[in-house]
Amino acid sequence: MSNNSEILIQDKSSNGVLRLVMNDLSSRNSLSENMMSSLLDSLDNASKDKDIKVVIIASNGDVFCSGHNLKEINSARNNDDEGNAYYQKLFNKCSILMQAIVNCPKPIIAEIDGVATAAGCQLVASCDLAIASNESRFATPGVNIGLFCSTPMVALSRNVSNKNAMKMLLTGEMITATEATKIGLINNNVKKDFVKKEALDLASNIASKSMITVSTGKKAFYAQSEMTLSDAYSYTSDVMKNNVLRSDAKEGISAFLEKRNPNWNESEDLDS
Repeated sequence: MSNNSEILIQDKSSNGVLRLVMNDLSSRNSLSENMMSSLLDSLDNASKDKDIKVVIIASNGDVFCSGHNLKEINSARNNDDEGNAYYQKLFNKCSILMQAIVNCPKPIIAEIDGVATAAGCQLVASCDLAIASNESRFATPGVNIGLFCSTPMVALSRNVSNKNAMKMLLTGEMITATEATKIGLINNNVKKDFVKKEALDLASNIASKSMITVSTGKKAFYAQSEMTLSDAYSYTSDVMKNNVLRSDAKEGISAFLEKRNPNWNESEDLDS
């Protein structure tokens, strides 16, 4: 295990799973400028590293992520422009981070054991998959402090129904891991002692697949979700045609018919 900074620990396993552990306990793992920069750099490196197949975002402490650093936000009010330029830069950077998660060719799993609020809840919603301990809780409480969770709303509303999203946004109330599973914010919740294993097992399962196929599927999933029905079918028909022509599809189909394990082409460029 090695640190790329004091606030973000990187742990890369032999099977291609990278665990990024937020470790800024003094700020309750807030998405400070430094934390967002560390996450962005790590995700950029992971996207380019052919040995990394799946990324897990986890945390130390009893708070997964408390959202933006309110002390940094309040301090910026002392700037000559009352923080206008700083706030624009800050929220733009957060939006870039969330889009980097979606656009990363590697699947990203949130491993939550604690509270995830505001932009921390947004981080959970932005990840492709999410596993939480049954003690975890979630909220978008900006409305309680006069700062509506507008950017968290983007990810939240793309994961849960309008009614459930609006209830979280308008009340700011905490929901349990059981409720978060029920509304689709997370995939599953397990006992605290098993959350890391559950996330790693899920990551290892995905890491055993053809990475070019997984990358193709992730990109297509988010692209088609913004299209009309006819456009989505037209787009995904092309995606499947291009997919079936790749060496891994040829190998995978042959292996299935021959009742053997496939040998994936690990050297294929995910961007090709």
